[in-house]
Amino acid sequence: MPGLYFDEFSVGQIFEHELRRTITEADNMSFSLMTMNPQPLHIDRHFAKDTEWGEPLVNSLLTLGLVIGLSVQDTTLGTTIGNLGMTDTRFPAPVLQGDTVSARTTVTSLRASKSKPDRGVVEFKHEGFNQRGELVCECVRQAMMLKRPEANT
Repeated sequence: MPGLYFDEFSVGQIFEHELRRTITEADNMSFSLMTMNPQPLHIDRHFAKDTEWGEPLVNSLLTLGLVIGLSVQDTTLGTTIGNLGMTDTRFPAPVLQGDTVSARTTVTSLRASKSKPDRGVVEFKHEGFNQRGELVCECVRQAMMLKRPEANT
């Protein structure tokens, strides 16, 4: 399913994203190393076993990226111009290697551009859950979205 245009969103619209993904040790290690994050809580099993978690935590930015990524197919695939910002990001519960993450997105506001008639800003609230249904990530994201081409003529 391609993404939706600005005109196809409505405030309060909820997307329960069908895609989900299990995060592996390799995912966590690769992401942490690619982003130059040497935090032993993410990459050192022996260090992490002596923490309150008892095992490595998944890098929170990987979790955030995955939650937003799971939304793309249903919301912004091919119709977004770009992200404008992300706010109110929280990680209320840890994600552990082997957890499966799912996502839900709610449209919280819409604003047509005053200066460029071919676009508008959609504000999304993204929520990520583990396989037990526990909230593990949430954020508010503003995206610049294209309007339907016929809406611009």
